[in-house]
Amino acid sequence: MKLNELRDNEGATKSRKRVGRGIGSGTGKTGGRGVKGQKSRSGVSINGFEGGQMPLYRRLPKRGFKNIFGNDFNEVSLGRIQAAIDAKKLDGKAVIDVAALVSAGVLRRAKDGVRVLSDGDLKTKVTLEVAGASKAAVEKIEKAGGTVKLLEAAAKAE
Repeated sequence: MKLNELRDNEGATKSRKRVGRGIGSGTGKTGGRGVKGQKSRSGVSINGFEGGQMPLYRRLPKRGFKNIFGNDFNEVSLGRIQAAIDAKKLDGKAVIDVAALVSAGVLRRAKDGVRVLSDGDLKTKVTLEVAGASKAAVEKIEKAGGTVKLLEAAAKAE
């Protein structure tokens, strides 16, 4: 086989539809656009236009808002942290923070901080430095002999 013999599989590429190339082509003259009117012309952009009737997107009420000051937290369960410790990806004796969770592969990327949730059980004594934790999660961590340091409380105090 030579370079000049390389080609796609049969049917892998489809030639584009060439419109406006004579009446005999089947897509000549008006090029499949019908006859006259705004949509037969070039440069038409009338999506959402309903012929002067109030369009649907204006008939429906506005809903909700996006809080630009809101925080987007990563949520991590205690069971996930325990699984990472059992798999030797996290060091239970060291302080567990966002960087440790990302390097262990528990989180893909750090957002505005980590919030610990109480799903699963924690058997290891750990020290967590996180932005937030649910009451049940804090109880489970302290029951296992660990501590939770909330970073968000320190930031609000300043």
